[in-house]
Amino acid sequence: MKAISILSIGALAAIIVGCLNTEQSASATGDRYLWKRNIVTTVFWIGEQPSRNNPVPNRISAWDKNWSRSYGGFDDPNPAHRSNYIPVKFTPRQNPFYCAVPYNDKSANGHRPEAPRVVPWFKEAYQGPGVSTCKDRWVAIRKGNRTAYAQWEDAGPFRTDYWQYVFGNERPKANLNRGAGLDVSPAVRDYLGLGETDMTDWRFVEFSEVPRGPWSTLGENNTFVIGDRQTGRELAQVSKRAEGGAIAR
Repeated sequence: MKAISILSIGALAAIIVGCLNTEQSASATGDRYLWKRNIVTTVFWIGEQPSRNNPVPNRISAWDKNWSRSYGGFDDPNPAHRSNYIPVKFTPRQNPFYCAVPYNDKSANGHRPEAPRVVPWFKEAYQGPGVSTCKDRWVAIRKGNRTAYAQWEDAGPFRTDYWQYVFGNERPKANLNRGAGLDVSPAVRDYLGLGETDMTDWRFVEFSEVPRGPWSTLGENNTFVIGDRQTGRELAQVSKRAEGGAIAR
């Protein structure tokens, strides 16, 4: 009986993994978010010091006053100090594949008044006035025939209110970085082979559209990591119950 229980557990694990893979490979909403093409893209990083073209230090984000601490340290952009898309000195506690676009749905007292109207997923993502509906959303970023996936973790470059571009059809406005409309992390830069200032296409994606890749392995905020842990806990509970039933027999 115990062997049958173990076999059943293995079969259940295969079914769960198969369902997850099917969910993540299926694109039920492929036309919901359109590509924004030929967007000037710059590189930013957690712990970046302010400069003429980046007047705001990146130790904090639009949604995290302790961003550097939450991440685990300085996301050193120097390729000589990086390996496998992360800094060599530590393992990040958040997804190293992150990005910023120029909108923040939060205000001092809840959400911006236009947010419920312009953020496409606002109603389904709403968790109260203190929680951003934009933080951690997935974004596809494309250069040539290569596509990276990153989570939205900050607002910028330069602006935090430009919903007409982020969710609409307007183009980025002129700014100090040649009209940049997207900031990407060193991990995204390295995966796509970008220069410090480059051109990419980007669009929002549902989690079900995001394939496994180097962006799916690390981070307490990472949807993949959260889901894998939940699946592991559920399998452990099933295993415990099955073993208990076999012993009782």
